[in-house]
Amino acid sequence: MDHLLIETQMIAQSPGDFLRSTGQVFAVFDERTQDSGNISYGVLAGDRRFFVKTAGMPENSKAHLSHEQRVALLRNAVIFRRQVDHYSLPELLNVIESPSGPMLVYRWVPGELLGVERSRRADPASPFQRFRALPFSDLLTGLDVVFDFHRSAAELGWVAVDFYDGAMIYDFATQTLRLIDLDNYRDRPFTNEMGRMFGSTRFMAPEEFELGAIIDEGTTVFTMGRVISVFLSDGTLELTSFRGGTSLYEVMINACQPERKERFPSMKAFHAAWFAACGHIIRH
Repeated sequence: MDHLLIETQMIAQSPGDFLRSTGQVFAVFDERTQDSGNISYGVLAGDRRFFVKTAGMPENSKAHLSHEQRVALLRNAVIFRRQVDHYSLPELLNVIESPSGPMLVYRWVPGELLGVERSRRADPASPFQRFRALPFSDLLTGLDVVFDFHRSAAELGWVAVDFYDGAMIYDFATQTLRLIDLDNYRDRPFTNEMGRMFGSTRFMAPEEFELGAIIDEGTTVFTMGRVISVFLSDGTLELTSFRGGTSLYEVMINACQPERKERFPSMKAFHAAWFAACGHIIRH
């Protein structure tokens, strides 16, 4: 028999009260851990763990986005997850309507966020540095999950927005990488109406800082190149800092060209070049 979190379609209670009545809330992710205004929960019910994401409290005026904008992003996340089916994404089990917006009920995935605060990035004990220090074949296999996913999403028309290492969860015990928090992804190219868009500068393309610029698959390609620079180098494009050899270095450089027309023309082309440069190293 399914749990209430999977069977319920609508509630009159607040999300927090409902979740505490259905199981044990063992984790809360609120303003203490992020500034989006969303509130998410880890819930244990019997022997099952769930991750439940909500738009947070409507009266929260300190968040970067209004409550209405946060609700819209959660609804976008539902559309995205139902269109893009990839092994790296946690399973979306249910959507429950509440007085403060939708509650997205996901299957809990174990692991550690690779994104850490700047002060911890050099710490060898941080998940970020432990992932970078994996045996090279394991590291390339993990990164290939990121690239394979974005190739699949791009083929369905989706453009990456605000992707960074904080969207990557790695389970060191099972060597499994999952992707989360992709609510900002767009289902078609669009115009930059912000100037400096949301995101981590380490992963962003030049057009994400330019008001009126087009954000499209070429932007995703650039971001993937920056993923290589962060995990196979020191975040720069310097050859002396790169750990992956000439072929992989050329993939990174081609992806990170400031001029869009000089980048790989698609995620499919980027992923093919990456895979060829990796040779037989990647394990499937």
